[in-house]
Parts: sequence; structure tokens; C-alpha cells
Amino acid sequence: MTSTTDIVARLWNLCHVLRDDGITYHQYVTELTYLLFLKMAAETGSEQHLPANWRWADLKGRSGLDQLEFYRKLLIHLGSTEASPRVQAIYANAQTSLSKATNLSTLVTSIDALDWYSAKAEGLGDLYEGLLEKNAGEKKSGAGQYFTPRPLIDCMVSLMKPKAGEIVSDPAAGTLGFIIRADAWIKAETDDHWTLKTQQQEFQKKKAFYAIELVPDARRLALMNAMLHDLEIEVYLGDTLSPLGANVPASDLILTNPPFGTKKGGGTPSRDDFTFVTSNKQLAFLQHIYRNLKPGGRAAVVLPDNVLFEDNVGQKIRADLMDKCRLHTILRLPTGIFYAAGVKTNVLFFQKGQGKGGDVGQTKEIWIYDARTNMPSFGKRTPFGVEHLKGFMEAYGADPNGLSERKDAGETGRWRRFGREEIRKRGDNLDVTWLRDESGGGDAELREPEEIAAEILELLRVATEEMQGLVEVLDNGVEA
Repeated sequence: MTSTTDIVARLWNLCHVLRDDGITYHQYVTELTYLLFLKMAAETGSEQHLPANWRWADLKGRSGLDQLEFYRKLLIHLGSTEASPRVQAIYANAQTSLSKATNLSTLVTSIDALDWYSAKAEGLGDLYEGLLEKNAGEKKSGAGQYFTPRPLIDCMVSLMKPKAGEIVSDPAAGTLGFIIRADAWIKAETDDHWTLKTQQQEFQKKKAFYAIELVPDARRLALMNAMLHDLEIEVYLGDTLSPLGANVPASDLILTNPPFGTKKGGGTPSRDDFTFVTSNKQLAFLQHIYRNLKPGGRAAVVLPDNVLFEDNVGQKIRADLMDKCRLHTILRLPTGIFYAAGVKTNVLFFQKGQGKGGDVGQTKEIWIYDARTNMPSFGKRTPFGVEHLKGFMEAYGADPNGLSERKDAGETGRWRRFGREEIRKRGDNLDVTWLRDESGGGDAELREPEEIAAEILELLRVATEEMQGLVEVLDNGVEA
């Protein structure tokens, strides 16, 4: 076991100590973020960003109720104007969920006693991402909606091949997984930016990435993640489906996993630049993505099945996408890899048209890889890994825009080609299947009870949101 995984395990085990304080998994990770920021600032010699007398040593030097009261004041103080802008953003509206002084003392003492020398050598960013992954893996935490499985992110980034000098964005950033991996890819390709000129290095560190996140706690985790990976990116707090999203710079590459469900609070996006109005959040995000791409820009986007087959405005948005972009590849993902086992998802890969006639007839053919049918039921017993996507990555090829030579594997294979006219005859329905399911449903008996319960709850949640969206649509006379 490496020092990083050991520290992650030790920190995660502390959450069990706090259960009698009513602390949820997500609250625990947020609480750890507050404390780890202080400790890591002390360990890395970067406490100049914190106001004097409000640092790790000041917290550690207290005990009992005095320590808890000081901690509450510290959270408020670090969100004030005395701290640096990044510190203010991480501690914005921060408040502790701890009510027992003994629990705070346990956290502070345990964090202080960890092997930070080894953790720094292996990378504090990896440590923090390990905690985020632990949190996402807990079905009860609900944090999986902000966390895309790292093997999937690694697959998408390696196929899209981000390049230095490109603007890379994520309009639904979550904890910043896509941006962190894209930055790591570029650093690996440029010898940690050493092969770039000074101006290019500055661009990569401060201007290459754009991110928007709607949920304040998720943004807090994203900012911490960026800091630990030496990224000075601004993670904008707000709704991409509002005018904020209309004003972000056009992107060379978009990597994202938009949130599932209908628009929060019902209603439709408050954007006046969308051609098609819908309460379906994923369809609205899809519009933003292909509109926000530069001519020739590329995208890899995780989307649920309903985006592939929804009628009415869904069909119009898919047709518009295939006109304006070359939708060249769809990956049908296995079930059970996200926080909610009932959500069936796909990755759409496309490139925006460029030059004369760039808005019409860009898609000529679509290649679909079925990584879902006759695959294991992933979960705690069978963890999902990048090895499960190896066949797809080999079929996709080396060209990021899907221009590598490809061969149809036939009706018994996972890799098929479908012409644009064939798709048009299906009513632009992209939910294409051809493999016979030979599992017989046997995998269900091997799944954890909490995974089955989570799937049922997710199906109920999605159905409820769809009904709420439909009511909103009928009330406002908006096309579904």
C-alpha cells in the first residue's frame, strides 16, 4: 500500500468516529477540506495566503470547547476579505457540521499525525482525489453525481488528446476531474511545460481551462483540487444554462458529464441564445456544448440514454447536432459505474463543422461501441477499471476526431457503423442496439443490496423529476 492510499484509508476511517455527531459522508469530506487546507498550507510553506493567527498551529494549539469555538470563528474569518481570493472562495459561507469538541480534537490530532512527508512526495492532489473517490463510492453520500469514474475520465482524455494552447472547458465541473486529467495529459506531453515558451506556460497555468459548477460545496472541492494540482483556474459558481454560460469563451475541447434530471426548481434554461427550449437538463447542456465549440473544436460528453431517444425537441436537438457537428462515435457505457446503478449512460464524441457549409450535414456516419450488453454488473464486487474500456479505445484509434481507419465488427461484434440516412430513417433515434443479451439477468443476484436499493431510488427520482418537468412544460406551454 502506498503512503497516499494509506492516508486516504486512515482519513476515511475517521468518518465512522463522527457518525454519532450526525455527520454525513459529504459533510465529512467538506469538513476535511477545511482542515486539510490548513494543514497542507502549513506542510507546503504556503501559509502566506492565510491571515496571521488563523492557521493550523493556532487551531492545533487549542483544546476542548475553546478549540471548537475558535474553529467556528476561523471558518468565518477565512471566508472574509483578509484572506486571499482563493482562500475566500474555498471558505465561502463555510460552517462546521461538528457539534462535539471531542470529534474536532480527534480530527485535528489524527490529521496532524499522518505521514505528510511521504504524502507530499507522492502528490497531495492524488491524496485529495482519493478522498473524493471514496466519497463518491458511498451510495448514501449522493456525491457520485459530482464525480465521474476516473477510468472513464482517463479514457476520454487520452482519446481527445488535449494540446497546449487550447481552451479546454467543463460546463458542469463537479470536483474538476476532467480539467485535472486534461492538465496532467498536457504536462506529460510538454515535460511539465518545460518545452513551452514562458508566455505559453503562463497561458496553460492561468487561461487554458474554464469551469462552471452550480453547487457551492462541489465548487469548494473543485477549488481545493485545483490548488493541490497547481492550477490557478477560476471555477465559476453559477448555472451554465443561464446567461453565464452564454458568455464563456468558445472552446477547442469540451470534456464534461452534465448533471442528470430536469432543471433544478423546474422551468427551462434562462438562455436566450438556445434554438430549442426544453426542461430536459441534458438536452439543454448538449445545446450549450456544441454551440460553445470553436469551428473544428471537439467534445466528449457523458449523457444518459434518454438524450439518444427522446422525441419532439429531443429529436430536433439531435438533428441539429448532427448538422452542425460530425457526431462520429458513441460509446454505450456499462451499467453500475455511476453513483446510481439505474442510470444508463453513453459518451458522445463529436467535432464541430468548419468552413463553408459548416452548419449543415456534417455527420455522414456514426460508429457505436456497445460496452454494456453482456458485461459484468459493476459495483463493489466488480470494480470498474480502464481495462474494461481497452477494446473501445483500440477500436476508436489514435486520431482524436475519429478519423483513424475503422472496421465494422458485424452483428456479433461490439463495434458497428451506421450511415446518416439509416439513422434518419430511425427518426434520429441514436439508441441503437444489436447484440443479444445473454446474461439472463443472473448478475442481479450478485449485486449488493444497497446497489439494488440505490437503483430503485434513482429510477423513482428520475421519474419524479420527469413528471415535474412535464407539469412545468404543460403549465408554460413549452414543447417537451
